[in-house]
Amino acid sequence: MSERKYRDEINKLTFEQAIHQLKDIVNKIEQGEIPLQDSLDQYEKGMALIKHCRAILQKAEKRIEKISHEEPPEQEENSEPLLKG
Repeated sequence: MSERKYRDEINKLTFEQAIHQLKDIVNKIEQGEIPLQDSLDQYEKGMALIKHCRAILQKAEKRIEKISHEEPPEQEENSEPLLKG
């Protein structure tokens, strides 16, 4: 199965779900639980999962950058308040 075939299935996953599947794949391959051909298929799926996770992280990073640019700068602790009461 090619990476393309995994894409639709993977795109529906949350970051946490994708990481969980990736860990399962790594464990199976490391423990030799699956035949060579299946290992190659799982490796291919793992690479698709990694790309998906990276895309999610990049979106989150852009969102954080946008939020931090929208935030007004914090007042310094030593500055006097604008209103005295």
